Amino acid sequence: MSIEVQNISKSYGAQKALDNVSFSVKKGEIVGFLGPNGAGKSTLMKILTTYINSDEGTASVNGNDVNTNQKAVQLSVGYLAEHNPLYLDLYVREYLEFNADVYKVAKSRIEEVIELTGLTPESHKKIGQLSKGYRQRVGLATALLHNPDVLILDEPTTGLDPNQLVEIRNVIKNVGKNKTVFLSTHIMQEVEAICDRVIIINNGKIVTDKKLDNLVSDIVEQVIEVEFDKVVNEALFTAFSDLKSTKNTHDNVWELTFETEEDKRPAVFDFAQNNGLRALQLSLKSKNLEEIFREKTSKKS
Repeated sequence: MSIEVQNISKSYGAQKALDNVSFSVKKGEIVGFLGPNGAGKSTLMKILTTYINSDEGTASVNGNDVNTNQKAVQLSVGYLAEHNPLYLDLYVREYLEFNADVYKVAKSRIEEVIELTGLTPESHKKIGQLSKGYRQRVGLATALLHNPDVLILDEPTTGLDPNQLVEIRNVIKNVGKNKTVFLSTHIMQEVEAICDRVIIINNGKIVTDKKLDNLVSDIVEQVIEVEFDKVVNEALFTAFSDLKSTKNTHDNVWELTFETEEDKRPAVFDFAQNNGLRALQLSLKSKNLEEIFREKTSKKS
């Protein structure tokens, strides 16, 4: 495993940031680590990158224990912290040369990461002159300098405009072809576009750990959107025994939420026929990641 976390707990005074967290990440996976503010995401990432120690449990990166073999962990991990600390007065190449000396890597690697992260057009500038998007590229280039097997990225797209989001997303997808990527973000579209798997943490506990393609499978619920040809009395919907909720979105369009895996579209069509209505359109709406995230994190663990 590239990352192995077993029964990790961490408290700050009376506040428990992580509560018996366990999971593993295989080599080559791109995993989205999601959770509301204060859920414990950054704390876990700091433990995995040896910045802080856990109170209980064990963790390893590329088989190296984060407490007893910190140097090996640091050499195998590329870390982009949430606020991406940079020396703004240094030129891009100057900053990368400084970090290359720290990691003791060949200077030729600098040009490789500049090209890999799309920094070439701005590489002659001081970091303080760069846009937020290009500063994130500098952070990614620094994380990639020593060619680590694992990338840990804490909110890599925070504060970026839509064009910058696409650019950084493509950079991450590109470098993720040959590396394990473990990233946190609040932007669900980024996870859907980049990640193979999603881990959701809430109040310090893992509440979901699934392949992205299979994430919806544990939600025994479906939403049918139907447009009728005339006004419908909401009381008529009581004919459905497994109906969870109804919502009149506009005009004669309704969203009917059922608690069942059975496809309810035929039943809704029959309902219209039986009540002298016509279903002008009828569709099954899939839940997106944002809706699933809200469900998983709306309750206290």
